[in-house]
Amino acid sequence: MKPARTAPTALDLAAARGGTARLWVQRGSETLLDASLGCAPDTLFLLFSAGKPLTALAVHHLAERGLIELDAPVCTYWPEFAGGGKREVSVRHVLQHRSGAPTSTGSIVGDARIMTSWDRSVAAAERAHLRWPAGEVPAYHILNFGFVLGELVRRVSGMDIAQYAHKALLEPLGLHDTHVGLTAGQEHRLAPLRVHSGGLASYVRCAYFNRPAVREAVVPAATVTATAADLARLYRMVLLGGTLDGVTVLRPETVAAALRPTTERGETDRLLRIPVRWAEGFQLGGAAGRGATAMGTSPYPETFGHNGSYVCSAWADPSRDLVCVYLTNLVVGRADGERHHAAVSDAVLREFG
Repeated sequence: MKPARTAPTALDLAAARGGTARLWVQRGSETLLDASLGCAPDTLFLLFSAGKPLTALAVHHLAERGLIELDAPVCTYWPEFAGGGKREVSVRHVLQHRSGAPTSTGSIVGDARIMTSWDRSVAAAERAHLRWPAGEVPAYHILNFGFVLGELVRRVSGMDIAQYAHKALLEPLGLHDTHVGLTAGQEHRLAPLRVHSGGLASYVRCAYFNRPAVREAVVPAATVTATAADLARLYRMVLLGGTLDGVTVLRPETVAAALRPTTERGETDRLLRIPVRWAEGFQLGGAAGRGATAMGTSPYPETFGHNGSYVCSAWADPSRDLVCVYLTNLVVGRADGERHHAAVSDAVLREFG
């Protein structure tokens, strides 16, 4: 009789993948898994879209202080944004990926070509035209999520998004290894990207994001860098309702509002063309019609997190009091990346859930 096969652990799956990686799992204040694969524990990783929640939390912080109204039109604070039929687009619409203008130039490639220039990216956002009426449908804002919200932060606070996030969130929480754009003198700590799958598109993306000028640019939706420990602390703060180690950066009601579902189960994202459950700055579990997400094949609906091009992902499950951060340096094809990150998350839930 053959012995029963044991399912691979999350660490087994990450190690078999190759490349450089950090895998961190935490319940409460206890770290259940802190693994470094081919790197030091303090290695920095480029988060891609897994860094988006930081900008969203900065906007929620401004709203909590009464400096911005989420249901007000963006053009209230940024008059030039009203062009292209965007007068009715609210701050909340952008947080929910429902502005109706998911790209600024008309294409993701066009947005990427100018993303190292804040001024050009902001000007493009001003000229952008609606593809759908504001608030009508979710359509993922891959890059202009960060530029629109980041420019709002600048206009309302007088600080750029990197400065405001540092002052309002990162510094109070002791997150000294999180940066919006790689800061000078930290290059040696960053895990360089390499291609694992995805063909020519992955090689182009890898080469582009390995350029120092790109990694150092302030691109809030793509170039946040962090350590696994820092990202886990950020998620732990959100899981606890805005307070960590006695330091409060957001009120519980602000956090609850940021995590409230804004899409119906199974509602298809018009840009990604798959069902995604969005909150206001986070992705949520429980997406009907999906075989897998970076949070696993069947995450609880209240699970919140964000995928970063299936290079990096992070999530928290309130019902299990669990935080998982999985950071890699491998650029992948979407189907391959989705399967792998889902498998790692499923293994985490088997082992620690």
